[in-house]
Amino acid sequence: METAQSQRRAAPGAFTAFARFVLCGGGIGLASGFAVAALALWTPWALANALVTVVSTLLATELHARFTFGAGRRATWRQHTQSAGSATAAYAVTCAAMGLLHQLVAAPGAVLEQVVYLSASALAGVARFLVLRLVVFARRHPQPPATARTARTRRVV
Repeated sequence: METAQSQRRAAPGAFTAFARFVLCGGGIGLASGFAVAALALWTPWALANALVTVVSTLLATELHARFTFGAGRRATWRQHTQSAGSATAAYAVTCAAMGLLHQLVAAPGAVLEQVVYLSASALAGVARFLVLRLVVFARRHPQPPATARTARTRRVV
């Protein structure tokens, strides 16, 4: 049977993690853009965005836990909660961008709305990557036991 340490996967480098983040998060983001547009035909845009954001955040957090950041296991409740916080900020950015668009353009077309939405999502996505990598899925290295620290200190002295 494998030990807990041997089961842990090495964390991918920043470039690999970002490429995985773009693949997973970007794919979900593109699908979300179309889902928001379709859902917004029957509900207010902000509600459509909120519903799609919740579903896509749950899915993306699982993918990021298992694949993007190399944990190889399901996301914890703490990670889901922290990820939801960063998704809430991303939701605010996309709502603000769409609100600004509707203030500047009386009747924007679907293509312009998609460009604005996806651009705002991309900007928020880069910020989200940093939060997820540096906070949510950061590898924490436990301190060695006090006896090991003491033994090393004695040898040095």
